Amino acid sequence: MNKYRLAYPLLLMMVFAACKRQEKPLNEETAQPPNVILVVTDDQGYGDVGFHGNTVIKTPHLDALAQEATELSNFHVGTTCAPTRAGLMTGRNSNRNNVWHTIGGCSILNREEETLAEVFQKNGYQTAMFGKWHLGDNYPYRPQDRGFQEALYHGGGGVGQTPDYWNNDYFDDTYFRNGRSEKFEGYCTDIWFSETLAYIDRQKERPFLAYLALNAPHGPYNVPQNYLDLYADAPLTDAQKRFYGMITNLDENLGRLVKKLKANGQWDNTIFIFMTDNGTAAGIAHKDGKTTGYNGGLRGTKGSQYDGGHRVPFLISWPAKGITYQNQKTNNDLFAHVDLLPTLASLCGLDFDPKNHLDGKDMSMSLLEGKGDTERMLVVDTQRNQWPEKYRNSCVMQGEWRLVNGDELYHLADDLGQENNIAEAHPEKVEAMQEFYEKWWAGTEADMHYAHIPLTTPDKDPVWLTIHDLHSEQPIPWNQNLIRKGEQAPDGYYSVEVTEAGEYRFDLYRYPSESGWALNASVPEIPSRPNIDGLAAGRGIEVQGGEIEIGGEKIPSGSGSTENYIRVTTKLQKGTYKLTANFLTLDQKAFPAYYLRVTKN
Repeated sequence: MNKYRLAYPLLLMMVFAACKRQEKPLNEETAQPPNVILVVTDDQGYGDVGFHGNTVIKTPHLDALAQEATELSNFHVGTTCAPTRAGLMTGRNSNRNNVWHTIGGCSILNREEETLAEVFQKNGYQTAMFGKWHLGDNYPYRPQDRGFQEALYHGGGGVGQTPDYWNNDYFDDTYFRNGRSEKFEGYCTDIWFSETLAYIDRQKERPFLAYLALNAPHGPYNVPQNYLDLYADAPLTDAQKRFYGMITNLDENLGRLVKKLKANGQWDNTIFIFMTDNGTAAGIAHKDGKTTGYNGGLRGTKGSQYDGGHRVPFLISWPAKGITYQNQKTNNDLFAHVDLLPTLASLCGLDFDPKNHLDGKDMSMSLLEGKGDTERMLVVDTQRNQWPEKYRNSCVMQGEWRLVNGDELYHLADDLGQENNIAEAHPEKVEAMQEFYEKWWAGTEADMHYAHIPLTTPDKDPVWLTIHDLHSEQPIPWNQNLIRKGEQAPDGYYSVEVTEAGEYRFDLYRYPSESGWALNASVPEIPSRPNIDGLAAGRGIEVQGGEIEIGGEKIPSGSGSTENYIRVTTKLQKGTYKLTANFLTLDQKAFPAYYLRVTKN
């Protein structure tokens, strides 16, 4: 028999089957993957929204979103900025990955960590971030090094902080687009949203992940005057009025974003998340024996191990899959920022095999089918020191139970404000929760180590170190107002890595190079205005030289210095080192270089 006569019917069957597959409606395997937009605000607490009962704050667009989305009412983050971002990006508690602080070399996400953006990019997503990164300002720790194809951001943990562009004040600032400085006109929050809107318009062919991480309403509380005017007669302190004004501005911008998605036909198949990064920073104030503001009945604010420090607003919408207000108004299962990576990977159908142990878990079934895990426990703590300490400011959570500091037990369903310690009445609960903490700490401690900043980059650009990342137990000038004052001179070191042996130049600066100011310049004051904090006059220093110490060897300055910097040149071998860089003043005292440029010859 002719072999082609046998093959022909088989070929027809294959063609017919292929046609039938093409005729099928889109199912879970073939449907367009959802877009993901993650909006994270900075220092806005549980009570700093209208939908939680705040009758003073004006957040109409957030309140409207709360009537469309599912709210996770028992959602928790770190108690400060960078730790939350580290947990969100990796699914791992920040104590595991060198982000247990916001400064001092302990807000740099270790390079072996796998990020949310990397997972999405590997799965064919376009990825972008706008706003606040706060997980490292140097290669290979910048957002464009960690999976974001497009990144527009300020330096450090906030606009006007030490690594940020000189004299940024929220208005008409210079930001970094994939590492290159770029001047903008307008208010920072407006810019982050406008850039996000433009990005969304460009994403038509492939699904995208957009991480919109706002620096507002983090201090300084600089806000357009018209938003401050909205609270002129409110029963708030001056700082709170500006804080609330910043929130109303971001609320209006969020309204613009939701409107754009709906107009583009992208809303239904977008997983849209709104959350904040820690408890309120300025929502509660105590002045003249009076308390102003609103905290939703919670105890504690930013930095606290009580719920007011880490329980935050969280709204999630995905109409195409029924994650809406209509289907599930409120979900009170215990969720945390570390759950976002595994949960979003599952919801989006990504291929995700974690490289490292996760503290978070896939909570998609809780969102889709209401199937939660009532037995799970989680830990949050506040470290903010050079090395994590066991038992420091700890909170173990299980459902509505909280074990604080190892010996205070609260049940929030009966005691939202955590006023009544019931540990003596429930010793078995205390024992079980403390046992979980002990096991969790043992596993976490094994992961703890510092990040090293390489002194070279693939593009051969100079490496800039700032005192923001100095490992020190002493007060660090972490913002540009402190830089200007020049009153803090901490002892400490940078943890660095030499990846290429050779000769290196170290240029020690008092002010950043873009300022143009000389070492001994007294920079003029920038006066405050009702809606904007000013900046102090800068104090110059008289120096006669400088030195670096690396690998235990002190190297003095030589030729090549200018009025703006002191230069030290030395040869280095590959390895990791502790590096210090100091000016020598006329009276032979050491004064740290606030900024340090490193170039390989």
